[in-house]
Amino acid sequence: MLASSSTQTSQYALSISTSTSTSTSTTSSPFPVTKAHCSPRWHPTRPIKPEDRAGIDHVVLAFATANATASYSPVVPISTIRNEFPNAKVMIAIGGWGDTAGFTEATRTDSGIAKFASDVKTMLVNTGADGIDIDWEYPGGNGADYKQNPNSAKVHEIAGFPKLLTAVRAAIGLDKLLSIAVPGKKGDMIAFTPETSPKIWAAVDFINIMSYDLMNRRDTVTAHHSSVLGATSSIEAYLALGAPADKINLGFAFYAKYFTVSGPCASPLACPIVEAEDPSTGADTLTSGAWTFEPGHMVPVDAAKVKVSYDGKCGPETMTKCAWGCCSQYGNCGTSAQHCSGACQHAFGTGCIDTDVAGSWQVALSKGITDNVEGGQYFYDAPNGLFWTWDTPALIARKFRDVVAVYGIGGVMAWSLGEDGFDWSHVHRMAKELESRGQL
Repeated sequence: MLASSSTQTSQYALSISTSTSTSTSTTSSPFPVTKAHCSPRWHPTRPIKPEDRAGIDHVVLAFATANATASYSPVVPISTIRNEFPNAKVMIAIGGWGDTAGFTEATRTDSGIAKFASDVKTMLVNTGADGIDIDWEYPGGNGADYKQNPNSAKVHEIAGFPKLLTAVRAAIGLDKLLSIAVPGKKGDMIAFTPETSPKIWAAVDFINIMSYDLMNRRDTVTAHHSSVLGATSSIEAYLALGAPADKINLGFAFYAKYFTVSGPCASPLACPIVEAEDPSTGADTLTSGAWTFEPGHMVPVDAAKVKVSYDGKCGPETMTKCAWGCCSQYGNCGTSAQHCSGACQHAFGTGCIDTDVAGSWQVALSKGITDNVEGGQYFYDAPNGLFWTWDTPALIARKFRDVVAVYGIGGVMAWSLGEDGFDWSHVHRMAKELESRGQL
């Protein structure tokens, strides 16, 4: 459950959860779990029709910051989510991409761990939530700050992680849910060792494997960010460490990713890309990104319907264009490098200096290729030098058949619900697969 924004407290996540786990908690669903996540600030759409909510039995609101959990209040009230999803457990996620400082400090000492656990309990009492999801990315290192705070400075987190989870479990009791979001890439599983893993599994109800973003800015050649083989590798890595299959939720991404290639590709896969992060600072070089399945991304722009913006907002959500300057991918007018590159919206401003990502995505949608060997969808846009990778509903079905069923996985989850807001086709496919297995 990743969040790339630095203002994570304004986000929330819906988790469709269908797990068969024999949970530590007495509130856990006895049926498989389906999880999907939403962000009201950037991806605010939530399904209205009952058929679009089918299968959602856990809702996770994200994110409380790791060093300020006690005072956290969800942007979308829990009562609102309960009214919309009356049969779902409502949880709160702590952390998210880039929020590691609170976890790092807490795990330095036993007193720090005790305070963290106490603060979590206070948050649950104040909010009335049914549980929490620890979204620490990642214990032991390789997080967003890995250039500034190297893994060598985080060794204490490896032993501290299971201690923290055990303390939280003791503080919140067995009547509250405790889940963890864990990395899909084996290289990021630093804190999951033969010694720590049994303690981790014992403390939690669900293990939400982020089996997506398997290609990211730190890679150097193109690959599927989400695929059947990639998901299989993620699952097998945790099973090898003794993770109970019925506690595992396989992760899905409701977004595509794109990367800029460094030159003509002899083959779309394993093609070198330009540096996607600054080698010194780890900062985003704005040559790659994520592209959601939201209405503004899924249909071509009708230029005749675009009006001039007078409030600095722009893009498909408002159908307005900048009077001058660039329209950033976040829908703001300006002239900085951040506005004019990194998926600058060419149809809603002037001066973009990067490739027309939105236009390229329309081509990728219509000409995407299914890699039947690895089980991923991709497209190489040679004229624009972009490589695209994403999941389709058909590939979701294959993951149920080849991964969920084969390994006896307890359930599934996704980031994030609003990102599938164009037609809810990915959500529908997940629900359909669950129904076909008698799990709805």
